Amino acid sequence: MSVLRFDNVSKQYGGGHTALSEVSFDVAAGEMLFVTGHSGAGKSTLLKLIHLSERPSRGTVLFREKNLLKVRGGKVALHRRNVGVVYQDHRLLADRSVADNVALPLLLRGLRRGDIAKRVRVVLERVGLGARANALPTQLSAGEQQRVGIARAVVTEPALLVADEPTGNLDPTLSAEILALFESLPERGTSVLVASHDLGLVKRMRKRVLVLNQGRLVDDIRPEELAE
Repeated sequence: MSVLRFDNVSKQYGGGHTALSEVSFDVAAGEMLFVTGHSGAGKSTLLKLIHLSERPSRGTVLFREKNLLKVRGGKVALHRRNVGVVYQDHRLLADRSVADNVALPLLLRGLRRGDIAKRVRVVLERVGLGARANALPTQLSAGEQQRVGIARAVVTEPALLVADEPTGNLDPTLSAEILALFESLPERGTSVLVASHDLGLVKRMRKRVLVLNQGRLVDDIRPEELAE
């Protein structure tokens, strides 16, 4: 069963700029894969279409068999509850503790404080930050801040996690640690789609890779091909 499907999706912006052109692929439930390509290849636009920050000009995006073109108004927020997002720049609230940052999506959903505290505690332990719950983001290293961003994205137990250049500001060792965290998520039922231009890192992960070039999907490389 696929959690996400792009069917001949194109996205054009004003002035005739084409960000994506006739892109088709699917993501299976519990799958981890990468999308790569040069700067401007269309990676970020692809992620925005999944999160409904943008709408396609043509084609269909299906999320759990639902056509996202039909998701409007208040249903957009409901859709986003099922899509966790990890950003390169963390986007943490500097005046809130680590625990408060992670709890925010659950507060917005109206969960009881007792349930929120339990879920936050569990997810912080999972990302190795159980002892840093009361720290402020400014007291954390770059790698720890990225872990907080991941915890916040997965605390809602989304069906899909998308990450836009999540290791772009990290050294190779920290990058490998962050990707190892992502690799553990499919075991818990969350599909993971990571946008990255770091080809060396992508190859070492030996996961499926979608390659974009000037908005077109030019290759869909399977793990066994990378192993060869």
